[in-house]
Amino acid sequence: MSNRHRNTKQVAQASTVAAQEFIPRSDSKMEAFSFGDPSPVLSGREVFDYLECWFNGRWYEPPLSLDGLARSVGSSVHLHSGLMFKRNLLSKTFIPHRLLSRAAFEQFALDFLCLGNGYLEGRRSMLGPVRELVPPLAKYMRSGKDGRQFMVQGWKEEHEFEPGTVFHLREADLHQEVYGLPEWISALQSALLNESATLFRRKYYENGSHAGFILYMTDAAQNEADVDSLRKALKDSKGPGNFRNLFVYSPNGKKDGLQIIPVSEVTAKDEFNSIKNQTRDDVLASLRIPPQLMGIVPQNAGGFGSIREAAQIYAANELEPIQARMAQVNDWLGEEVVRFKPYEIPVGA
Repeated sequence: MSNRHRNTKQVAQASTVAAQEFIPRSDSKMEAFSFGDPSPVLSGREVFDYLECWFNGRWYEPPLSLDGLARSVGSSVHLHSGLMFKRNLLSKTFIPHRLLSRAAFEQFALDFLCLGNGYLEGRRSMLGPVRELVPPLAKYMRSGKDGRQFMVQGWKEEHEFEPGTVFHLREADLHQEVYGLPEWISALQSALLNESATLFRRKYYENGSHAGFILYMTDAAQNEADVDSLRKALKDSKGPGNFRNLFVYSPNGKKDGLQIIPVSEVTAKDEFNSIKNQTRDDVLASLRIPPQLMGIVPQNAGGFGSIREAAQIYAANELEPIQARMAQVNDWLGEEVVRFKPYEIPVGA
């Protein structure tokens, strides 16, 4: 048999098999698979899995991105509001000093609460004594060996402070002793989840409060031009202003020739409210702020209890330890610069 006749026979056999119903392979078997296993927080090179601060020859790099931490503060309304609440209480009880103004102390307190690091630069006069305490932004500060301090705002912009002129207040960490990490770092994942849920619901509303659907058309009376016009109308209805009516004219069409099949029901499956409430509780637990002090409305009939008692307990257990930690500036400077007055609640409040 020639090669030409052999090829013709193979093509005919392939056409016959293609025309017949698909026959599964005899060695096929059932397979079970998943879309991915849950990843634990403490495994792999995740956000918390750092070992040490890398030394680049001049300064140590932070264990976590300080720029990322600063941006994460705004990811959750309760995280940002809670940190501002702490800052406001510290600013209220702070007694200004000729070396440290209230505005400078607020920046120092904000850096310490948000990033776990607070810095104060003692600027000296020509005669030698310190004339002013200025807080450099902790986001750009880097620590080197032997107490060297740098401000790095870019790969070209760096400034080294004179030795002994910068005070560094750091939150204690279990893994390294160079930089501090904020107390709310354990709630970072919850804050990011809160942001993801908010962005998802925002896109959900911008899309017309539906998750999408399948427009299933089986009507043979529709021509290609009508199908293209319908496709263009659906594409133009995305985004704001998509609450529109769609008119389809099909004189010889069937009842089920055009069907809308929803993909999913978001209102029943995204659990937006439960995610927001759970992440809120996680953030407030990391900040240790009573919910009644944050203006949260209780969902039960019992409520949260007395606001005055909650404020007094919070001041004794949380505010005073932070004040005592910030008073370390006095030991470094040799002068009582950071002072606080007792936290008092006005009568009738």
